[in-house]
Amino acid sequence: MSAPHLTLASASPRRRELLARIGIVPDAVCPADIDETPTPAERPRDYAMRMGEHKARAVPAKGFVLAGDTVVAAGRRILPKTESEAEARDCLMLLSGRRHTVLSSVVLLAPDGSIKSRLSENIVRFKSLSQEEIEAYIADDEWRGKAGGYAIQGSAEALIQWMRGSHSSVMGLPLYETRALLKSAGFPIA
Repeated sequence: MSAPHLTLASASPRRRELLARIGIVPDAVCPADIDETPTPAERPRDYAMRMGEHKARAVPAKGFVLAGDTVVAAGRRILPKTESEAEARDCLMLLSGRRHTVLSSVVLLAPDGSIKSRLSENIVRFKSLSQEEIEAYIADDEWRGKAGGYAIQGSAEALIQWMRGSHSSVMGLPLYETRALLKSAGFPIA
């Protein structure tokens, strides 16, 4: 009997790298094309879960669909996936010297249409950043398209004073939760 088909509803190379760490190579990669605008007064947790589910349901698949979303929040404020230097600079200035929350949802849509999901909540604290540190990070261009304007798997890791939670989750896919979802759905995983 062959293994079930798995589609990853994400264009993120980080998510593919993380899946490979637990021995999973998706059969297909099909990024979801959805509107990612938060609704008015939407809480970060609700937004992360809604985005994960909408991404899973938005892609055509002939088996399992795995999707997720990573949200960086300062209090109830959902920070953008930065597209400009000004946005990235604003995010880094806001996060400087303070704690923030990184929420990563993972959603598994089964072939029968049932859906299971998990949420990983992490707390990250940046050191107080000097203007020079912010500008040096902006010059690296790692911030582009990243929630909250930074990538923990890059040079920003040296700016993080402490973290409580899952490193893989802050990178974009909580491996513990992902593995548990796949196993509970009967997907073959060691």
